[in-house]
Amino acid sequence: MGNEKPNLNFMMDYVKKYLDGKCKRFTFELDFKYHLLKLWDKMCEEDLSHAKAFKYYIADNGFEAGDELSDTKYKELIRQQYQKVEKVIENARGRQ
Repeated sequence: MGNEKPNLNFMMDYVKKYLDGKCKRFTFELDFKYHLLKLWDKMCEEDLSHAKAFKYYIADNGFEAGDELSDTKYKELIRQQYQKVEKVIENARGRQ
């Protein structure tokens, strides 16, 4: 993603930071919703389809679906969902 999407980039980078082990699960969980709520409208303005993909895959089917999972399984789930968003972004680039 390019610089024209700073809020989408921030959220993708934030998730990647967690996946790379640069923050703990509890920190990620505490801050994720705050950042998403704060940046959601701007993300939609930058690129509605990417914002919706992020929300669907990472927020709704990753973050929200992980309550009962161990830390390892939760990180695996978030990684899988993150990769799905990356594919959406790659496919959109291919169509441009």
